Amino acid sequence: FYIEGYASRWLSFAVFIAATVTDFFDGYLARAWKQQSAIGKMLDPIADKLLVTVALLLLVADRTIGSWSLLAALIILTREISVSGLREFLAGLNVSVPVTRLAKYKTAMQMVAIGFLLAGPAGDRLLRYYFADLGLFTYVGLLLLWVSALITVYTGYDYFRAGLRFLTDEEK
Repeated sequence: FYIEGYASRWLSFAVFIAATVTDFFDGYLARAWKQQSAIGKMLDPIADKLLVTVALLLLVADRTIGSWSLLAALIILTREISVSGLREFLAGLNVSVPVTRLAKYKTAMQMVAIGFLLAGPAGDRLLRYYFADLGLFTYVGLLLLWVSALITVYTGYDYFRAGLRFLTDEEK
């Protein structure tokens, strides 16, 4: 990512897409073949969160994500940490909160947004020949980042609403 030139952005994009696609198929095949394991169930969400977090931090450090869009990245990171904490607390109570379909769409949207942002300047340069210098790749990535941040707020609220009765029961 930090090597000079556009090739490094395409390489970062390729590595990110490979990680995302293999993560998807790993989960899909594990469920389809009923090959899920306890360690897989534990490591999969951690790997997803690390992939998103590292990519967002790189993009913030590189200033691809800046200004008001930094808020979208913070919303996403705050939700991921908060929901992980809630899940850990609920696991101690032997309560499982299933992943919703909307949360899966949220993750997919985040991955697409981050993919666009990783390619960002290199994609903008490529499209400049066809669409003038509009910064289209970066713009689409930032737009999708905001959409995922909004979905992130909703799904985070949904998880906390589902876990709230266990939190209040604990206080009684």
